[in-house]
Amino acid sequence: MGEGQQPTVYSIAAHRGFADALVAGIVPRYGDAEFGLARLTMLVPSSRAARTMTEAFIRHAGDTGTAGMLMPRMVAVGDLDLDEALGALLDPLGARDIPPAVEPTQRWLEIAELIRQERADLKETPLPGAARLRLARDVARTMDRLLVEEKAPEDLTGDAVLDLLGDLSGHWQNSLRLFARVQARWRVRLDELGAVDAATRRNMLFDRAARKWRETPPLSPIIAAGVTSASPALARMLRAIAGLPNGAVVLPDLDLALSDEAWDELGQAGASDEPGGDVFGGKDALTHPQYHLKLLLQRMGVARAEVRPWHRKGTTAAEPARSHAISSLFLPPQASKSWITLDRDKRRLTGVRLMTSATSEEEAQGIAMLVREALEEQEKRVAVITADRSLARRVAQHLARWNVDADDSAGRSLALTPAGRLFGLVAELASHGANPAQLIGTLAHPLVRSGDPDERRVWLQSLRAFDRALRGPTPAPGLEPLREIARKAGIGEWWEEVAAVLSPVLDASPDILLADAIDKVVVAAEALAGEAAWAREDGRALSAMVEDLRLHARALETRIATDDLAGIMRDAMEEIAVRPPYGGHPRVAIYGLLESRMARADLVVCGGLNEGSWPQLPGADALLAPGVLRALGVPGAEFRIGLSAHDLCGALGAPEVVLSRAQRDSEGPTLPSRFLLRVEALLGEMAEDHREKRIPSMLPALDRAPPPAPEYPRPTPRPNPDQRKVDIKVTALDRLLGDPYQFYAQEILGLSKMDPLAADPFGDPALRGTLVHEILDAWHKARRAEPDLALIPFAARKFEDARVHPLFKGLWQPRILAAMERFEQWVDEAAADGRIVLSTESKGSMVVNGITVRGRADRIDRHEDGTLAIVDYKTGGSPSAAQVEAGYALQMGLLGLIARDGGFNDDDQIITGDATKFEYWSLAKKSGEFAYQDEPLKTGRKRSGLTPEEFLPCHEDFLNKAIGTYLLGDAPFTAKENPDYPGYSDYDQLMRLEEWVIRLSEPGDVR
Repeated sequence: MGEGQQPTVYSIAAHRGFADALVAGIVPRYGDAEFGLARLTMLVPSSRAARTMTEAFIRHAGDTGTAGMLMPRMVAVGDLDLDEALGALLDPLGARDIPPAVEPTQRWLEIAELIRQERADLKETPLPGAARLRLARDVARTMDRLLVEEKAPEDLTGDAVLDLLGDLSGHWQNSLRLFARVQARWRVRLDELGAVDAATRRNMLFDRAARKWRETPPLSPIIAAGVTSASPALARMLRAIAGLPNGAVVLPDLDLALSDEAWDELGQAGASDEPGGDVFGGKDALTHPQYHLKLLLQRMGVARAEVRPWHRKGTTAAEPARSHAISSLFLPPQASKSWITLDRDKRRLTGVRLMTSATSEEEAQGIAMLVREALEEQEKRVAVITADRSLARRVAQHLARWNVDADDSAGRSLALTPAGRLFGLVAELASHGANPAQLIGTLAHPLVRSGDPDERRVWLQSLRAFDRALRGPTPAPGLEPLREIARKAGIGEWWEEVAAVLSPVLDASPDILLADAIDKVVVAAEALAGEAAWAREDGRALSAMVEDLRLHARALETRIATDDLAGIMRDAMEEIAVRPPYGGHPRVAIYGLLESRMARADLVVCGGLNEGSWPQLPGADALLAPGVLRALGVPGAEFRIGLSAHDLCGALGAPEVVLSRAQRDSEGPTLPSRFLLRVEALLGEMAEDHREKRIPSMLPALDRAPPPAPEYPRPTPRPNPDQRKVDIKVTALDRLLGDPYQFYAQEILGLSKMDPLAADPFGDPALRGTLVHEILDAWHKARRAEPDLALIPFAARKFEDARVHPLFKGLWQPRILAAMERFEQWVDEAAADGRIVLSTESKGSMVVNGITVRGRADRIDRHEDGTLAIVDYKTGGSPSAAQVEAGYALQMGLLGLIARDGGFNDDDQIITGDATKFEYWSLAKKSGEFAYQDEPLKTGRKRSGLTPEEFLPCHEDFLNKAIGTYLLGDAPFTAKENPDYPGYSDYDQLMRLEEWVIRLSEPGDVR
């Protein structure tokens, strides 16, 4: 049969409802009493479209009272460029002579190895495993993009590209060179395998099918429905179908009413002005919703005038009056001038409402209310369409409050599912070690020990104890420090069970076979979660991914650095969408843009109409510059904007449509979609009549606001006399006087701050202080037996024994050792003057009015005259004399009072005496050197502070005042009694500071 025969091509306008209108016309024409529709073959763009068509057939059968129906044979001929799978039903077309397609995972891993070889030949720095595999995905995608457009590797060295090469930046030149060389290596590898790329095989199948159908037209009818991919091979097959006696091509929403001038203004659309010329002009309207259909018709060799309108409409058809407005909405620039003379009736979008929300959360609530309201009408179907998956999840969550189960048919990334998260967490442990936060997250995962509630309860009890003990400074790498922490927490047996599971993962070698690394992660995940790791739809998807990747990685002996494992697994899982199983609400659907094609409902809500969401920002090809793609005759990234615009046109054909956007999302203010701005511009002064105001006005009443809480007063707790009689630590007296509430919370309530997991080892002053004090204490004690023991080698050995975090050791050890070198010098100089070290880290106490005052002295020295010197080590700055005078730093004075009125215990030796010297020895940097000495007294040139004679009496007054007022008196422990006190903020949340502190500045408010 010749191609010159009048092609049978139809278009179904958006307002008719594609799937229902198509079925309404197909059933009377092709159905018969004996075989029904079973002899009909339908080519649809995707498996999702096949499901949509199936639902349309079922609805038609219900509307017409048909008791049963044999369905047509449906073939999904998905476009690889749109990440759809090739319909397997094309294989039986006698294609034994067509080579098999190489497995996608095998192809990905082999391309990664070719990239490694190519970069090595070019003497370039080797890429890490994760980056190399990520680049391999980009190379594979670009190859597919060129193969779909039937561009051969030789085209990259054609005159059109070579002429452009000099104008490209160095980055684009390098990426083009790498791509071309890797592609050449891959072609050689394909010949060795006797296989072809999947995109190539699909083109060969299409060409074979077209040739066979032209030579021997099939007796059974064939219809291509909703296929809009403009790839050349598919276009040739569609042209062959359109020329069959029993064939037809049905396009969605080809605008037959668009003027010839506007149609021409769309651009060349694949038709070169001259042989060998550019097929895509610089002024082509790639973002127009009709552009890809014009490109398809051009490649099919079909004129728009040959396309006929479909003769039926669906059950959800809208009024045809809206079609003119939809057509006018996306007119190209010159044709848009007709808006000026467009009649009001032809600009009206009856049934279309515009809803604007303040935030994305309010938008989700508003959409959920629209859906819930629509469900009150019997048989009314609702579809929510959005490219924003976060918005889709929010809408589903809000609908769940009314027990409406609305699953997002676009699915979500495998990496975000429970099974994927568990697998990713275990992979993180393999890559980065037992980081406390990652470790606790892994062991607390909901799937761990989920098979037996009692077993999980016991597991979580031990885990919480481990969590509590693990908080604070990050332990040194490895399992041994964690084992010691678990032993001290009393859960040693539980930890041994955990260690047995995680040891193979954590002890992996730095360089490992990818398959072996996956084996270790799989074994660990299954040991933690059992069968729950592979149950449900996410577990099954994870199992399939793992088996596929492991099979090919083992066959190819792919090696990676263990550090890259987590990134590789995350990237692999991101490529897989897990869709929910059947069983959701029968009249509610949530679609992505791809899933929404061909679908129809009585009410369609288009959500997330913001720039970057709908349409999404066009991403440039990672390897080929836009100019190179244009020179090759491949549509640019803007082409996808036109597809998004066409999706909106299809949605606008529903009987009721709501276009929704939020002014802010989680990242800040948003910009309205260019499509929405065109809608408002077309409506002009009528836009206000199309505003959806009722639902936004109802949102505040959706959740009853709780009654306003009474103003929270400034806390002034008054414990009873027995509760007040607690010991005073020398470090807590200034807190008691400056912020009594903090003392009350810590000493009387016994509350302490919970440290975070994986605390920053560099920024943790407590860790520095503890380590420095331990080293100096041990050194002084060791010096009693070895007077000449040097501090620096001794401290270095202590650093090694402490097994601190490598980051802490690398950043702080040089500073601490530099300061300690001066400490040793000062100690020796003082010894030469007759000052000896009596005690270090000695605990002391005294009793004042029945209250015990306790403290620990970092170091106590004795002068030749018998008086004492008290030294306090600081890793940061030391308090000033003015702070001491104000009562904000009273520790040193209280230690002096203990030495005078009580005593310090050092190896059963009581140290007492008059303290005449008080010194801070700080490791901080001052005047260009680490370490300095300071005194909390008014000495030398200091203009403020306490004189040596005033020092201890003043501290005694402070102490007596605190004991008499708070511990033996009845004064309230008022929060922030002294706002100038520079204390900690550990208890600000407990005292609900933000709720009342603002009132302190109000005139006359003394609360």
